[in-house]
Amino acid sequence: MQLDPIAAAAGVKLMAHDTIGSTSTEAMAQARRGERGPLWITATRQTAGRGRRGNVWVSEPGNVYASLLLTDVVAQRAGELSFVAALAVHDAVAELVPNLASHLALKWPNDLLLDGRKFAGILIGAESTAAVVGIGVNCAHHPAETSYPSTDLAAAGAAVAPEQLFRCVSKTFVARLEQWSRGAGFASIRADWLARATGLGQEIRVRLPSKEIAGRFQALDETGRLLLRLPDGRVESISAGEVFAIHDNYAPLEGAGFRTMR
Repeated sequence: MQLDPIAAAAGVKLMAHDTIGSTSTEAMAQARRGERGPLWITATRQTAGRGRRGNVWVSEPGNVYASLLLTDVVAQRAGELSFVAALAVHDAVAELVPNLASHLALKWPNDLLLDGRKFAGILIGAESTAAVVGIGVNCAHHPAETSYPSTDLAAAGAAVAPEQLFRCVSKTFVARLEQWSRGAGFASIRADWLARATGLGQEIRVRLPSKEIAGRFQALDETGRLLLRLPDGRVESISAGEVFAIHDNYAPLEGAGFRTMR
């Protein structure tokens, strides 16, 4: 893996591995050792990649497995990085494969869809003033059995090597971080995210730990919480939950986009 020259010029660093347990775990370990961000940790293969609910799986070569360490991040702002990252990945794919741009969409709060199927996911972790943005993008393959339909870029006819995509993401992330401006520009990030969102203005279901509610996806609030207009007219703010279309007949994915790393 290599950084785009624009990322390198911005002071971004890179530690590339052939095989590692988890890029996010290593990124946080680097923070604990005093490493300063921005620092990318990448791997050709992960043996202990982590996703929803802390699930562990082996991530085989052919896809992008990368985590970005950022330091001096205000804890209350760390969750916003999920939207920053989603836009950066969206930008990179749209740049490299322009004909797919109209087929891409963002799913609240941490997934990217291609023709309605998940092809990329984001996981945010934070500890003290360090934040880790974990990114996985299906370039060459995707899981065969998932609770939410999945796909990969190759299946859509886009031959994008993981090295090529990561290099572009390292560049687009610089631009989106500058736009975010450590939270001062989140309103602009939120507007750009909503312009690419799936389900906006539509009826959706949200599964919470103790209940499931349905309503219309109205907007995001100033912190990125989903605003759901209920049938009785009330608007409920949701910070984490499982979100899926009202008529979906498959098991939904977890929508928790932020958690504290232990």
